[in-house]
Amino acid sequence: MIDGPARAALENALSDSIRFDASLARNTSLCIGGKADALAAPEDRAQLIALLRLCGEFQLPHTLVGGGFNTLVLDGGVEGVVIQLRRFRKIEMSAPDRLYAGAGASHSQVTNLCIERGLSGLEFAAGIPGTVGGWMAMNAGIGERDMSHTVSAIEVLRAGESETEWIEGVELDFDYRSLRSLPRGSVVLATHFKVELSDSERVRAEVRRHLDHRTDTQPIDVPSCGSVFKNPAGDYAGRLIEAAGLKGLRVGGAQISTLHANFIINSGGATAADVLTLIERARETVHAKCGIRLETEVRILGRAV
Repeated sequence: MIDGPARAALENALSDSIRFDASLARNTSLCIGGKADALAAPEDRAQLIALLRLCGEFQLPHTLVGGGFNTLVLDGGVEGVVIQLRRFRKIEMSAPDRLYAGAGASHSQVTNLCIERGLSGLEFAAGIPGTVGGWMAMNAGIGERDMSHTVSAIEVLRAGESETEWIEGVELDFDYRSLRSLPRGSVVLATHFKVELSDSERVRAEVRRHLDHRTDTQPIDVPSCGSVFKNPAGDYAGRLIEAAGLKGLRVGGAQISTLHANFIINSGGATAADVLTLIERARETVHAKCGIRLETEVRILGRAV
């Protein structure tokens, strides 16, 4: 809980852009989880800089949450300030072969602009849910192609600083589903993507191919957190979980999807504890039967009850 001088300072700096004791279930794709001590959506860079300064001054932990995809918020909620950059949605061409997108821009914004302008290079990301900032943090991708292949540079605000800096893509330490090179507390504000001028209908057709594949193979019509586990080298987490006989397994309102075993869905009334139980059941069973220890891809935030 945030009260006293810290609360007063945050309210003064952010006004209507911050809520206290705010539900996070409404802000995640699984639609479950506890509350944040505070949920902030800064209107601009000045408010974001002020917010980060106050978090440092009052020793409040802060956590970035994009569109709430690939995220499991535990039932006890998240301590400190949860920050969303949903107002940082600017998207435009910054050069003939560069697309600028703010961290709060959605996956559909990026895809739709690429179709409209006939820009090629990001078709693989069609349907990967979330925001540009989330794409960077998770190095989102499919198969052998991910964000590391298309990022020209990212704009970063370091904790305690008032000026941003651009970091070139070649200097970034992207790994499988992670970006490891940023200092703790840094915030990604925007990305320059490398794109090529193509034909609008050609881009549309490639986007449609990716979207159709997702519709056929993933439970996109029900609440889920996306892929739960990273694929181990040379194999697929979904195949291993299905081979272990866990496809369709239920705990409370949570279920391992019958369409894709690396997805856990909220079939109604699920708690984070239900999801955690399924995660541990899958990890333990796959390890016992196959000798492989699955590593979670989903980001787990907060406190258990």
